[in-house]
Amino acid sequence: MQPAADPRSPRGCRRQTATPPGAAEFPWLAWWLPDVGLAVSILTLFYCLLVYDGSRQLFRDSDSGWHIRTGEAILAGAGFPRTDPYSFSRAGEPWFAWEWAADLSMGIAHRMAGLWGVALLYAVAIAAATWLWFRLHWAAGGNFFIACLLASPMLSTVNLHWLARPHVAGWLFLLGAILYLETAAGRGRLLRQAPAIVLFCALWANFHASFFLAPVLALVYAAGCLLGPMIWDLDRAEEWRRARWFAGAAALAALASLLNPYGWRLHQHLLAYLNNSELLQRVAEFQSFNFHAPGSFQILAVMAVAAIGGVLALGQRKLAHALLTAGLLALALRSARGLPVAALALLPLANGAITEALRNWRDPRPALRKRLDAFLAYSDRLRALDCGRNGWAAAMVALLAAFLWLRSPAVAARAGFPPEEFPVEAAAAVEKLPQDARLLAPDKFGGYLIYRFAGRRKVFFDGRSDFYGSDFMKQYIRLVEVRPGWKEQVDAWRFTHALLPPDYSLVAALEREGWRRIWRDRTAVLLERK
Repeated sequence: MQPAADPRSPRGCRRQTATPPGAAEFPWLAWWLPDVGLAVSILTLFYCLLVYDGSRQLFRDSDSGWHIRTGEAILAGAGFPRTDPYSFSRAGEPWFAWEWAADLSMGIAHRMAGLWGVALLYAVAIAAATWLWFRLHWAAGGNFFIACLLASPMLSTVNLHWLARPHVAGWLFLLGAILYLETAAGRGRLLRQAPAIVLFCALWANFHASFFLAPVLALVYAAGCLLGPMIWDLDRAEEWRRARWFAGAAALAALASLLNPYGWRLHQHLLAYLNNSELLQRVAEFQSFNFHAPGSFQILAVMAVAAIGGVLALGQRKLAHALLTAGLLALALRSARGLPVAALALLPLANGAITEALRNWRDPRPALRKRLDAFLAYSDRLRALDCGRNGWAAAMVALLAAFLWLRSPAVAARAGFPPEEFPVEAAAAVEKLPQDARLLAPDKFGGYLIYRFAGRRKVFFDGRSDFYGSDFMKQYIRLVEVRPGWKEQVDAWRFTHALLPPDYSLVAALEREGWRRIWRDRTAVLLERK
């Protein structure tokens, strides 16, 4: 399905084609000189921690709180969660902790180093995703300069969801899967590669719910090989052989995903969740992105480049790339969560298609053709030099520097949930409440309260939308928006206290009912029922 690597192209780069200056005399130099992918990854690591203020901004979603506490509970020997341990509103109800392996990783990092350790874990994962993204450029035959040019819009799009949450692990698995399909897949006997496929997909199924993409991706590549000879004059026997390989890999991936604590019930639960439009339309991150928002130009550029790449791929008989582009762009337009996925997966494939189109453009003006050839040749020489470097020693030094910076007293002391978004200061007043207090708090505060009190103080609501369901969310929205019937809900839930953002209209409504204010700051108001 993929053309053979051109020895002039980045994909066909061979280390012996060019030697970095000084490498012959000092072979150890290659260990200290990172290639461009690793260099940008190191820059991403420090941008995330220093400029982006990752020790706080990575925790701007309170779901990190219950992920950490779930991981610590598993680490303490509580086993895989099967019922809810955190709420009084749905206590003991069945719950699928479908990202338990990521939770465990977060719990280990937190036990070892606190919240700054969790921040380091995810900053390194984000940097690793950047490195894999460059590797995918080279696997797709992308141009050196175009890859560097696309790094900025990619990072601007992906950092929409730079959070200490398991979806970052999902990005790593996604990039690894596409990289495998572009390079090793379809070559050799499937039986020999089956153990690696099963292990990879089983890990994915326990780290993040996006594991269903593994068989879907393999089936997309199988469809490309199966349908390609029906559209173009291709070697039908070879393409169909590859289609069978990809279909077999898809079957292995699907079977491997059953190797999780919940078995097939996890798939049933996820399918029901993703098909519940009534629920998803009430979850902000599943809504479409506002392309009129300030700074959205680079995100628009990502979508445009990906679309151009998909059209070019179709013209180059790369049907799988065209199908993948159409699917992921549709996902990105439908849900903001799909934008980072599209940027990570589609920009490298678009680079490969654009580079091939530039190489094979046959009828430009002679002067333009000459400039294009010079541009491509220069890019190939830079990529050849880039191949001779690995820079792992520099990466280890960068990792050590990030570790030492985060564990410095000043940085470690302020690492954690931003107090301007979460009731960090109000938590001291909440701690003084009776243990059986029934606290009305929004879902955004719920995850933080689970973290702050290690699950001991039960919450009314948190970010596990799949667990609470659409009926609960409708009741919650009616309550916080002070719609008719809200008083009856307050009585039915037997709330004794309320912890709410100051701008909620429910605050004034409760005060009119005689609730007494016992704490207030710029983030939260704590009320007590009379």
